[in-house]
Amino acid sequence: MASTSTLSTPSLAHAPAVAGPIVLLGRLFFALIFVLAGANHFSSQTIGYAASQGVPLASIAVPFSGVLAILGGLSILLGYHARIGAWLIALFLVGVTPMMHNFWAVSDPMMHQIQVIMFMKNVSMLGGALLISQFGSGPLSLDSRRK
Repeated sequence: MASTSTLSTPSLAHAPAVAGPIVLLGRLFFALIFVLAGANHFSSQTIGYAASQGVPLASIAVPFSGVLAILGGLSILLGYHARIGAWLIALFLVGVTPMMHNFWAVSDPMMHQIQVIMFMKNVSMLGGALLISQFGSGPLSLDSRRK
């Protein structure tokens, strides 16, 4: 069994100088979808669509999921308490993915395939959020300036 000292966050001290900008770009690309799409969670169209998909209390749940997405996305993008932001994104994805991309309930073959793709995209992003929750925001972040 590994000791906790071997599970610490890896250091980028010996990484090439380009590592910081690459990590920042990665955070930007990862967070962008949550920040931009989160704003749509306050529209009546999005709430109505979620209600038609069987989301309970959609008028509350959908805006709440928008808050999770925006706060989590901004936290990761800025690298400010990014581990907490990543858990917000994980919570968002765990709640949204099975409700909105339930491919197993879709009979139309084309829509079934689209929902499989969307479901797997969200699972992939969940993996990224879990990684950030453990390794943090990396260099060129507000978190790294506090150390």
